[in-house]
Amino acid sequence: MGPIGENELFFLLQGLKWTVLLAIIGFVGGGVFGVLIALVRTSKNRFARFLSSGYIALFQGTPLLMQLFVVYYGVALMGVDVNAWIAVAIAFTLHASAFLGEIWRGSIEAVPKGQTEAANALGLHYISRMKDVVLPQALKISMPATIGFLVQLIKGTSLAAIVGFIELTRAGQIISNQTYRPLLVFGIVGMVYFIICWPLSHIGSGLEKRMAKAAR
Repeated sequence: MGPIGENELFFLLQGLKWTVLLAIIGFVGGGVFGVLIALVRTSKNRFARFLSSGYIALFQGTPLLMQLFVVYYGVALMGVDVNAWIAVAIAFTLHASAFLGEIWRGSIEAVPKGQTEAANALGLHYISRMKDVVLPQALKISMPATIGFLVQLIKGTSLAAIVGFIELTRAGQIISNQTYRPLLVFGIVGMVYFIICWPLSHIGSGLEKRMAKAAR
């Protein structure tokens, strides 16, 4: 069994860097498209609602692993040369947009209808009504679920290794194969995930309890 020294720990830190970066890109990109999906899902256009519902059903109803395969190999079959980084960034953005879009759709619909009616009475047009009245309230309502999804997204980045992307879990696997110390290596990897995810989960639970008390 080989030792775990500075080089191995540095390699794990490099994997951690890509894990965090991938989660940020997926969350931010998915957030941008998620807002659009949420707005479409709550619009009065029946056909637009139907399309957005199908989009959400597709990405919520299929495994993230399969989505990574389809994006990575599907794009290659169309003759487009795409590296692992771009493929996983696209896949995670699409995946996150479907889940965040549905979370935020529920939050928008949870805003008391009296708020929208008051905005209509003041003569506010759609964009102003959503930007100034509905979305700020919906954001507060959605925070616990949004943070919970972010935690799942961070843990889900481990699946990116299947298409050759070296993130934290894949870096741990490589070091484990070199040192023959899987228990120690993946113990360290698991602890890193815990250090990142537990505070976020704690914040999300705290917000959820606070909102439940405020609703009483």
